[in-house]
Amino acid sequence: MCKYTTNWANFKKKIRNFAHSMEYNTTKLNNGLRIIHLPSASPVVYCGYEINTGTAAEEAKEEGIAHFCEHATFKGTTRRNSIDIITCLENVGGDLNAYTTKITTVYHSTILKEHFSLAVDLLSDIVFHSVYPQNEIDKEVEVICDEIESYNDSPAELIYDEFENLIFKGHPLGHSILGDAKTARSFTSADAKRFTGKYYRPDNCVFFIYGDIDFDEAVALLTKHTEDVSSAEKDGKKYTEDATATLFPIHSVYQPSNITIHKKTHQAHVMLGTRGYSVHDERRIALYLLNNMLGGPGMSARLNLSLREKNGLVYTVESTFAAFSTTGMWSTYFGCDPQDVERCISLVRKELNRFINTPLTDEEIAAAKRQIKGQIGIACDSRESFALDFGKSFLHYGWEKDITNLFEQIDKITARDIQKVAKDLFAEEKLTTLIYK
Repeated sequence: MCKYTTNWANFKKKIRNFAHSMEYNTTKLNNGLRIIHLPSASPVVYCGYEINTGTAAEEAKEEGIAHFCEHATFKGTTRRNSIDIITCLENVGGDLNAYTTKITTVYHSTILKEHFSLAVDLLSDIVFHSVYPQNEIDKEVEVICDEIESYNDSPAELIYDEFENLIFKGHPLGHSILGDAKTARSFTSADAKRFTGKYYRPDNCVFFIYGDIDFDEAVALLTKHTEDVSSAEKDGKKYTEDATATLFPIHSVYQPSNITIHKKTHQAHVMLGTRGYSVHDERRIALYLLNNMLGGPGMSARLNLSLREKNGLVYTVESTFAAFSTTGMWSTYFGCDPQDVERCISLVRKELNRFINTPLTDEEIAAAKRQIKGQIGIACDSRESFALDFGKSFLHYGWEKDITNLFEQIDKITARDIQKVAKDLFAEEKLTTLIYK
């Protein structure tokens, strides 16, 4: 016990020291581009553009265009062809990557600090000066379609898309990020230019930097490489730091449903869930802690103990919570033998009811808080993930990510808070169920 107490005290001290070192530098250029920089002593720099657009920005009949543009942006600029783009950072040992989410498109690089100026040049070039040549798009679209078909062949991944569409039915947040192959093949250079011209603008972006870089020099570089880029409003729309709230409001009323789809797969795949809380809802922190206890990454999560360790019914069981500006979603997933579906659902229901009916003891809630703060502290050690995360927070909400503040919010959660959230979300009549078998 003495050793454990000492180690936990040392860990908390390290986290406090880390939090106190989180002194961000921020500014906004004349063209509206916001820059956030977190210094570190490491010679490795993580940087990139986070753009306030994603699947939720897509209009009807253009599902998948945000992801399509992410691919097409690498296919040529006014100064570089696709091979030049691929090799630019790799030639000096760096990395260039991108991804698309429901609300964000990200282009980022990992580079030694002496090559930071090259990374800024390349990233600014592809984000703001890509030309989307049709001959390159014709080739790349087949790569995208292969990605889509590969995804469709994986029911454990596909079920998440179909489930989200049930939860956010009629809203772009329910769109599949990849879209479908038929629609992807219809996209052209003109479509890419239209979509990126609307959203890939300095005033709709954040450039994040995590590394041993002089902030004034970084600002000068970004000014130089973006000074020719216009941020004129498009279609009369004005973007704010919390643009997802104004662009993608939720009007539809959530209607729970229970759906079984016969996929003839070897294993059954099951999801249960409901709409959750927005990022601005105070209850989200209690749900964050509750979700971690229920189906977080630890083997001691209650659903894992029940379905896997005690009963040997599943290999994977997990729960997730996603918060957006105007709404959120909570869900749990497991895969099992088809004949065990009802038993597994009953065991999940039993765990949910425990949170509804029985308040946590002081020891249980203290252990849960200790666990999640330890997980957060370890996650912060993944510098690339942390850089992407603080860039996203600054993009969408204008927040400078503060681990100390997050820990303080976690410490304030009570057993009553947890039980109120469970009663609000986990009632059987509020849950949607989707089954593949």
